[in-house]
Amino acid sequence: MNIQKIKGNTFCIDTQMADIPFYKIENKRIILLDTGVRNQREELENLFKKNHFKVAGILCSHPHVDHIGNVAYFKEKYHCQVAMPAGEAWACRSFSNFKIYNNIHAPLSIVKKHYGHLIFDIDKLILEQQNIINICGIPFSIIHTPGHSPDHISMITPDNVLYIGDALISSEVMKGAKMPYAFNLKEDLESKRKLYNLSCSNYIIAHKGIYEDISKLIDKNIEFYQYRAKRIEDFIGEKVDWEKIFERVVERFHIHITSIFKHDVIERMLKSYLDYLVEMEKIEMILEDGKIKYKKRI
Repeated sequence: MNIQKIKGNTFCIDTQMADIPFYKIENKRIILLDTGVRNQREELENLFKKNHFKVAGILCSHPHVDHIGNVAYFKEKYHCQVAMPAGEAWACRSFSNFKIYNNIHAPLSIVKKHYGHLIFDIDKLILEQQNIINICGIPFSIIHTPGHSPDHISMITPDNVLYIGDALISSEVMKGAKMPYAFNLKEDLESKRKLYNLSCSNYIIAHKGIYEDISKLIDKNIEFYQYRAKRIEDFIGEKVDWEKIFERVVERFHIHITSIFKHDVIERMLKSYLDYLVEMEKIEMILEDGKIKYKKRI
């Protein structure tokens, strides 16, 4: 784990799983843009200790587990401010909310056991129409990029560096991605196109890379997600049960489901692609004999 200077007071922590940006303010205080997963906590703590950093604020792009894994811990330890998009902040306020948000097929007691570290209070809500958030006296521009999650945001630091979060993935990640996630794929593709209009000095992608120009990467992302949707469309015949489509995707994409939680994630991913194909009028959804089925449009 190491720190890379991007521009001015904007830096990035290079972890194995993701890039975590931060903005440095006076007296070794920093504002984190997301926090990584829980199993990175010890390394992050050692890095902060080595550099005498104190977390003064956390700006969250969205409440997925690999982005908010250390928010509650850092908030308690450093008494820092936390800001998050209002449309999703509710998910982190209680175990019941978190279970609903992630559509977890497990009782609340298991949710508490596995995800207890992801529940915390939010100090500042970022509204849908809000374009600037001031945290610890530092203004960040907000670019609303919904789709990957319902209220996902990207953020521009005062150094004109854009943290894209999960609105894009890198070419390297695409090589290994079997079915990249988007809560609403149609909206996600619109947000990717929105990024064409931005002119920043640098761009940081959570998974994973730092770029000076992202125009070609946006092209690749759009093509890749649409290609995956087309492959799923090809799995659908005249009439196919939802369960059968799920089985085909798991088998043909070589997805290994090792837990209930992995099953939930794959189910959410697949439903997003099916919703997209319905919206694009490639397939239609019907109810027959009490079962949800899909069929290709003629």
